[in-house]
Amino acid sequence: MQSFQQDCVELAFEKFRRGQVSRRTLLSGLAALGAGTALAPGEAAAQERQLVMVNWGGIANQGFGRFYGEPFAAANPGVRVVQDSTGPSAGRIRSMVESGRVTWDICDSSATSSYLLGGMNLLNKVDYSVVKREDVIGPTFALEHGAAPYSFSNVLVYDSSKFPNGGPQSWADFWDLQRFPGTRLLRRDAAGALDAAQMALGKDPANLYPLDIRACIAKVREIRRNCVFWTSGSESEQFIRTGEAVMGQIWHTRAKVLEAESNGRFKRVWNQGILQPGIFVNPRGNPGGDLVQKLLASMLANAEAQVGLLQFLGNGPTNPRAAALVPAEFRQYNPTDPANARVQVAQDGRWWGQNYAQANADYIDMVTG
Repeated sequence: MQSFQQDCVELAFEKFRRGQVSRRTLLSGLAALGAGTALAPGEAAAQERQLVMVNWGGIANQGFGRFYGEPFAAANPGVRVVQDSTGPSAGRIRSMVESGRVTWDICDSSATSSYLLGGMNLLNKVDYSVVKREDVIGPTFALEHGAAPYSFSNVLVYDSSKFPNGGPQSWADFWDLQRFPGTRLLRRDAAGALDAAQMALGKDPANLYPLDIRACIAKVREIRRNCVFWTSGSESEQFIRTGEAVMGQIWHTRAKVLEAESNGRFKRVWNQGILQPGIFVNPRGNPGGDLVQKLLASMLANAEAQVGLLQFLGNGPTNPRAAALVPAEFRQYNPTDPANARVQVAQDGRWWGQNYAQANADYIDMVTG
């Protein structure tokens, strides 16, 4: 199952191959994603101290941390941020910490994993005397065991050519096969799909959690025969582009691509989008020690770099100062723009951290049964 972070890297390369961004812009953007190059062994050894940032890219030797690494290195002479793109899954972090062989300092993870691994005492707590809570827009972006320098959303997208009288504007509409006929698209993963199902059941988005797992799965079962399920961002885009699905729940970055390529035929709906934090975590026993807290603080405080990442791929900034820095033409694509964030639901990572394993197993059983 492809993660949002992995899809960001894939999307970056797609834009480069289409000639939409230069090689320099590509490398800068990948660096901001934490998908940059690792230093050569000799160069790394020459540094007084290095921090290893782990990402999902799988594209070592492609770029260096222009947006996150370079500003931090400039403020901390003798420190270099090295990129490792081997994929910081929860299982790998757990194995590394429990074996006592931790080589990673900071990892691009998720709210769910931060609660799960933090509850197992496998992560360091964020030191909020160093990291500033006021550098993020809300509590879901500053957790006990992780904090978010970027955001993303699961949104509703639809083919407006199929609905000349107006398309779906909510998850209740998404489930309404009579008013809006056609094949639906959902991710082959419970997180996001069940949140939408709960809203379709009529629960107030302002008090969405806890989810009623059984009821939500039953709700998805109602439309299962009218659904296709995606596992990667490019696949979700393709289902909509080819008309195999007339509407779907996809990542907002892919919705932007569809909208731009179709000259607005494919519409994105921010209403009831599921806003999520791109959480970075700090494995217990990491070699960088307390310096990692300063790196995380720098990532959250650097509003200008976050806006650069938004312009490159669409990842939402989380610093409250960033919204005013976003160029007008990019505000409609920013999930944390005040107007867009206001109509979305902040996903409860704590609830998902406690319930994901069973909820996802039951969801997959339903999808494949």
